[in-house]
Amino acid sequence: MDEESLKKRLKLFALRIIKLSESLPQTMTGRTLGNQIIRSGTSPGANYRAACLAKSDKDFLNKLKMVEEELDETLYWFKLIIESGLVEKSLLKKLMAENLELFKIIASSITTMKRKMNSQ
Repeated sequence: MDEESLKKRLKLFALRIIKLSESLPQTMTGRTLGNQIIRSGTSPGANYRAACLAKSDKDFLNKLKMVEEELDETLYWFKLIIESGLVEKSLLKKLMAENLELFKIIASSITTMKRKMNSQ
């Protein structure tokens, strides 16, 4: 996947996260989990954009690791939203699948960059 395509995909993911957050009940739990998933689910796109502007391979790798961490955190919030009964799992299935695919893409990029750095 090329850089621009991944930027667009991460942005669409963030927009879907925003819609999810807005759909959560306006209870203390709904607002809290909504705020958390907004933070973790929208930051991968911003962090990936920053990675694309990295000054070095090491900087790029560190920024990609931040993207990976935020995607993993987002999965945690998905699980809490489901297990707390705020949203049915079936309604989040596609969004969670996209989260996993993005995570795998980033993890693969991290592995590739580590190999590149170790061979230099």
